[in-house]
Amino acid sequence: MNKLDTNTRSQILHMLCEGQSIRAITRPKGMSKNTIAKLLSDAGAVCAEYHDQAVRNLTSKRIQVDEIWSFTYAKQKNVAAAKAASEGAGDIWTWTAIDADTKLVMSWLVGGRDSEYAMGFMNDLSRRLANRVQLTSDGHSAYLEVVEGAFGRDIDYAMLIKLYGASPDSAKGRCSPAECTGIKKNRIEGSPDLAHLSISFAERQNLTMRMHMRRFTRLTNGFSKKVQAHANAVALHFMYYNFVRIHASLRVTPAMAAGVTDKLWEIADIVTLLEAKEAEKPTVRGPYKKRENAHVD
Repeated sequence: MNKLDTNTRSQILHMLCEGQSIRAITRPKGMSKNTIAKLLSDAGAVCAEYHDQAVRNLTSKRIQVDEIWSFTYAKQKNVAAAKAASEGAGDIWTWTAIDADTKLVMSWLVGGRDSEYAMGFMNDLSRRLANRVQLTSDGHSAYLEVVEGAFGRDIDYAMLIKLYGASPDSAKGRCSPAECTGIKKNRIEGSPDLAHLSISFAERQNLTMRMHMRRFTRLTNGFSKKVQAHANAVALHFMYYNFVRIHASLRVTPAMAAGVTDKLWEIADIVTLLEAKEAEKPTVRGPYKKRENAHVD
């Protein structure tokens, strides 16, 4: 990738974080999609590393978790017939955990929706917390198997199960969601406060992800072709959401509200992290040249 200046990098990353596709950026910027894809990949990797180190010892009180569906290369039903499908092609899920008070997305994981990924997600979440919390999830059965393993009995955990039925509005098309006809609140562990039993903020975050990441937009060709590219885009999004984007109701960023940082970040600060990481890379040496007077056995 040609070396881009800090301002150009900041502009490109900002456009990506606001939902622009790579193709849409190549046209006004006059550069190849590989250049932008490489920048996204590098920035996403740096953001994931920084988040892993910085978002620790959180004093949250109420946490909501959820999963959001997408796919890479092709939908699962079409993978078998797809040409040159990459490893990991098909359905892919992003697990998220959000603080109901600060709106900080403290943990996420990209992968499958089975118990193995649920365990990895919950273990990561538990290691970021400094105190006992109330946890709310939907009715996904994988949570039942892993929450106790990650937290033991040091958790107030409940499930909010939504009951769905057919919509009475016949004018709605096949892509319209089913209508929620009721909810069930199940206490699983500890003494969760049922008055604060909700996954609304987690579900609202799903909408934010679809609005700010082209790869999550439905019925388009902006989906990721590789799992790692998808994961890097998610990491960049959450860095932007947590540290750069001011939350409308909080009037500060989620990271500031949670005490993770005391300043309002800019996209240029993410570029600074990237450039610092690049500076750590060792200089590539040229081909070895034998000295003229070197002794040869």
